[in-house]
Amino acid sequence: MTRLSKQVEDVAFLSWARPTSGTPEHIGKAAAAAITQGLVGGYSENAGIVRLREAIAAKLKRDNNIEADISEILVTVGAIEGLSAAVMAVIDPGDEVLLFSPTYSTHIRQVVIASGVPVLVPTVEENDFTLDLDAVEKAITSRTRAMIVCSPNNPTGTVLSEDELRALAELALKHNLVIITDEAYEYFVFDGRQHFSIGSIPEMKERVISCYTFTKTYAMTGYRIGYLHADAAWLPQITKAHIPFAICAPVVSQYAALAALEGPQDCVVEFREHYQTARDLMCKRLDGLSSVFSYRKPGGSYLMFPKILLDEGKDSMTFCKNLLFNGRVSATPGVAFGLGGESHLRLSFCVSFDEINRAFDRMAELYG
Repeated sequence: MTRLSKQVEDVAFLSWARPTSGTPEHIGKAAAAAITQGLVGGYSENAGIVRLREAIAAKLKRDNNIEADISEILVTVGAIEGLSAAVMAVIDPGDEVLLFSPTYSTHIRQVVIASGVPVLVPTVEENDFTLDLDAVEKAITSRTRAMIVCSPNNPTGTVLSEDELRALAELALKHNLVIITDEAYEYFVFDGRQHFSIGSIPEMKERVISCYTFTKTYAMTGYRIGYLHADAAWLPQITKAHIPFAICAPVVSQYAALAALEGPQDCVVEFREHYQTARDLMCKRLDGLSSVFSYRKPGGSYLMFPKILLDEGKDSMTFCKNLLFNGRVSATPGVAFGLGGESHLRLSFCVSFDEINRAFDRMAELYG
């Protein structure tokens, strides 16, 4: 859709899961200072700068209730490289990995690239895309090796409850599975919900690889910096994938990430408040197009996944192309997100209120 959007003038973008607020100033200044001080001209340790890993360990204890030693932390090129390295370390060719669909399309590809078999377990759309735990257990076979859990979810915005996550942990213990988590949107939960990390469950210490990112939390998508935590026994195996993927995370970005953790956290609160208000605005505008879309109000992230009610929406790619070329609005077709994604589209509300209104004014004109 990004490529096709270049063919259209004055597009209203709701397709990019990329904050438009800009990176907080103190983070950019720290990156510039690291450059001028000559700190970024060489590699860091493969695992990342020690001081950064110490700061990450403190954050994990404070915000995720995870006790971590720096020997259990790997700094990665965004969460995405950490997730890829984790999948490579965990599965052998032919192993099955459970994913809860709709799911982030890259997770599916990560399993395929590692010669694994993605097994898509449908969520319950009528219940805000929550898990069908009976279906999850029925999907487990002798070849199942792992689950990938994304909460808050991309694309649906679903926040799995602590009870649901503990139930998944029980299944992992019962069936000898590893859980790989994508917690990119951990700070963006709304309406009194709380983010819960499976890695905080003591019994799961050897069975969870938890992946996080700075790119969403601090609007640092272009810095490509994240990290993972796992039991120390996993780190040599994950590093075997991390080194050929990246050698180390960009050193300048590591210094920026350090400033993000050690600096003021007001920006995170401001981002969350903006996203919640933007979500509410998008829901209001969707209510005005109730003959075109139905939706489940997302509990977190900055994404939502409306269902297209029009007959033409059965093919989400065709619908999104029509929306782009005739309405000048860019959205992501739901077919990209696996089983259950078709007949939907993903909309991002990490944009300005004006951009949301501009997009929906055009949709109202096109479909009104």
